[in-house]
Amino acid sequence: MDGNTRRYDLDWLRVIAFGLLMFYHIGMFYVTWGWHVKSAHAGPAAEPLMLLLNPWRLSLLFLISGVALRFAVDKAVSAPAFAGRRFVRLFVPLVFGMLVIVTPQAYFELLAKGEIEPGYLAFWARYLAGEDAFSVTVPTWNHLWYVVYLLAYSLVAIPLMPAIRVLSGWTEGAAFEKLMRGWGVMLVPGLMFILYRFTTDTAFPRETHDLVNDWGAHARYGSYFLIGMLIAKNETFWRLLGQIWRRGAVMVAGLAIVLSLLWFNWEWVAQQPALLAAARALRPLYAWAVIATLLGAAQAYLNHPSARLQYLTTAIFPYYILHQSLIVVMGVAAGGLGLSVWLEFPIVLIGTFAGCILLYEFVIRRIGFLRPLFGVWVKQNPDAMLPKPLAAD
Repeated sequence: MDGNTRRYDLDWLRVIAFGLLMFYHIGMFYVTWGWHVKSAHAGPAAEPLMLLLNPWRLSLLFLISGVALRFAVDKAVSAPAFAGRRFVRLFVPLVFGMLVIVTPQAYFELLAKGEIEPGYLAFWARYLAGEDAFSVTVPTWNHLWYVVYLLAYSLVAIPLMPAIRVLSGWTEGAAFEKLMRGWGVMLVPGLMFILYRFTTDTAFPRETHDLVNDWGAHARYGSYFLIGMLIAKNETFWRLLGQIWRRGAVMVAGLAIVLSLLWFNWEWVAQQPALLAAARALRPLYAWAVIATLLGAAQAYLNHPSARLQYLTTAIFPYYILHQSLIVVMGVAAGGLGLSVWLEFPIVLIGTFAGCILLYEFVIRRIGFLRPLFGVWVKQNPDAMLPKPLAAD
């Protein structure tokens, strides 16, 4: 594998991971767990699937972001200049998102709680003023916390890149290959996250997403980000993963079954110290096994360019910025119609994805000053519509 070759498989995984994140947040409207707004049809039906998705969905994104940063920094002429561009390209959509895009989430949440009266523009003025009279902090970044953490990790990692390259060089050696060969690549990294589960996750049991008081999450997501930088050009890792990922998929299926049984009987499991410890240890191992399996499968089947991928690679970040506010708006609108869940859910699902696609295609990518506000800094051809399937796709 040429370390300077574009990794189309990881581009595809990034698109897929963001797509799954959108499905997950639609699911949050329908499960019993706390969220901004809830459907009248909320219940536990989707929770088993959500529990299997939750342990790895964001960790995969941070790992891929680490890979992307390593490739980008290695191509940059000046690391300080690159850091400056990185800051602007993430900070601009973050601020715009907080001031404009995220506002409907806070509005409808506070409206549902009875803390405000109807009137979006009046609330928006109070939101921008940062009033402290609400049960949620405003302005807020809500789902855009991923951008905040990505920016922070990038600014920490860029000055440390010489040391990261040295560490990455060690992982090309014989000792690393001996450690990772066979099942090692599926198991060894998972041991670090098991350790976190009984240390940092115990000390900081709740993800706050507030950046400064979220050390359990930083240990986990920061480590995945670092792993991404280390494996980006590591031929040994990718070769070993290519040899084992199919057997790893069987491992993932087994762990998913075991964990589902434990979660389904959680009240009883919580009273059994040995089973409780096993469940807590298996969850991070399952997360790494899923991620490693997906990396291997993508390397085998998705590492090729296509017009569709080129389009989605640029579009997916604006989709991410838009999606949660669209879910909330669509959910509230559909919920007010008194429909059955079999009609309401397709409206929320199709409305969210259609909103992302149409707003990007016909508004964001066609209006020059809007593109940077949604993280799109490359030149766009407004006459190039959604790509049709190609033989190369």
